[in-house]
Amino acid sequence: MAGPASSAAAGERVWRSLPPGARQALEDQLSPTDLQTLLLMVARARARRVRLPGLVERWQSDRFVRPSDVDPRQLAEVELRIWRLLPPEVIGLDLSPVAPLGTCSRIASIDQNRVVSTVRSSEVVSDPTNVLAIEASTRRRRSRSPVHLAACHRVLRGQRYDAPGTSQHFKLFALVSTDRDSGSAHTEAQLMITHLQFWRSVLAAFQAVVGRVAVTVIGNATLQERLADTVMPALGGIDVVEDPDRTGGIGYYRSAAFKIISRSDGHQIELGDGGFTDWTAKLMADAKERCLVSCLSTERLTQMISGQR
Repeated sequence: MAGPASSAAAGERVWRSLPPGARQALEDQLSPTDLQTLLLMVARARARRVRLPGLVERWQSDRFVRPSDVDPRQLAEVELRIWRLLPPEVIGLDLSPVAPLGTCSRIASIDQNRVVSTVRSSEVVSDPTNVLAIEASTRRRRSRSPVHLAACHRVLRGQRYDAPGTSQHFKLFALVSTDRDSGSAHTEAQLMITHLQFWRSVLAAFQAVVGRVAVTVIGNATLQERLADTVMPALGGIDVVEDPDRTGGIGYYRSAAFKIISRSDGHQIELGDGGFTDWTAKLMADAKERCLVSCLSTERLTQMISGQR
């Protein structure tokens, strides 16, 4: 996918090719309903002109529509085992394929060009943790108890993935937990224990996978203490190490982040990622709200178990 500068330049070129006033009308003057109606009419007109040979060509060449290379039977078995390991306090959800327009860019500050937007004021889910954060904040308003949610969802992303074995769409098993700060980073410690104990059980369930978790505390001395005296002692049975040199995701994650890593045949493969965000704090307008998100690639895990890499 083109970078932000080239995308902006291409957009300006398109606007200049349209009649005067078109940009203001489309961006500002039309109501969301009228804009949706207009875009649906344009899509219908363009669909009528599609020829069957063109469909076959797009099926073969369009990176967004090609099927996954992972055997769906093996993938389903792996995901079922993961679901069965979910703690009873975690509520599982089956998400819609789409979310409200702006879910990813407004919650996680991701460029909208990295998301596949629709003409119906929605977007294809590109990260289930964003959607789960909205649902978690909704539930927290109804009850002040901690909320733990999980979903296994196929996501579709707009940026181009050129590395071998990568795809525009893939399955993620995601957890989102949120609770109000109780002081001295005790809330953060308990949320970390919930997530890391679950991922520990997942790694232990697949004997072909030797895993470890690399944790990075981000500028929070109190949480660093809780990591040593509360979190680490609760995580027996898995290799947990500190990674103070991590730079990726800093800013996206706050307070602490972690990676779920597998070792196989001398190689390190990143299976998952997680960390604290301010998403539910923003959604609830409550700076005391703490939110931990994490996810694991079930397709990557399945490939490792089946010997595909």
